[in-house]
Amino acid sequence: MAGAAGPHGEAVDFVNVSRSGALAADVAGEQLAAARRARPHLASVVVGMNDTLRDTFDIRRVAEALDATIGALRADGTVVLTACLPDPGRMLGLPEALARPLGRRMRAVNTVVHALSGRYGAVHVELTEHTWVTDRAAWSVDRLHPSELGHRLLAREFHSALTARGVALGEPPSTALDGPTPSRAASAWWMATRGTRWVVDRCTDLLPGLLALAAQEVRHRVRGTGHLLDGQEGRAALAALASLPRPEAQASAHAATMAG
Repeated sequence: MAGAAGPHGEAVDFVNVSRSGALAADVAGEQLAAARRARPHLASVVVGMNDTLRDTFDIRRVAEALDATIGALRADGTVVLTACLPDPGRMLGLPEALARPLGRRMRAVNTVVHALSGRYGAVHVELTEHTWVTDRAAWSVDRLHPSELGHRLLAREFHSALTARGVALGEPPSTALDGPTPSRAASAWWMATRGTRWVVDRCTDLLPGLLALAAQEVRHRVRGTGHLLDGQEGRAALAALASLPRPEAQASAHAATMAG
């Protein structure tokens, strides 16, 4: 997207400080510091799915990290790009009892992302509303990260949103691929190499808690009270947002610190 995202249609430098497997707290720490040193005009902050795949998931900590990241970039005058992400349980093809708890976590993260995007005036894209998100070709072999096609389609969504803001004036990013789409052989190779390690790690930091959540899911389904679980995650997201300092309070605290 860099070739069409300049303020006057010219190409811009692209700096990638992302890291596979990063949590929201990692983005608010090492990645935010590196990004701010580059003094970016545009910055994409698309994070949260990895947090949902950890036994330590806490929507309050995710909200605090996202608030710190987006708030700091916007205070620098950066145009921030955000997106709501699809349900990881569905993307991984997990059984219903395992997928639904992960889906609730992702909806909680998306609630926070959507609210903070509005609070700070970020350029926001609702990925969950686009049909291409369910296209297998749009995802890499791990089914959690976009393929080249997925990245290009995401770039086009952001370009459209930036154009509506009068920021991007160039042609939309092309969907023509530079390489082949993920094949069955590539999927098998990924599972035999990196995928096996990923599964082992998740068996340690996700599976025990997820199995407990799945058991709870089954109990509520039998009782017909599954809606209570949906309400809990939604209330937790709203409580996390309510606990965050308002932007004006943050600015006042910063001014007082600088003055002192």
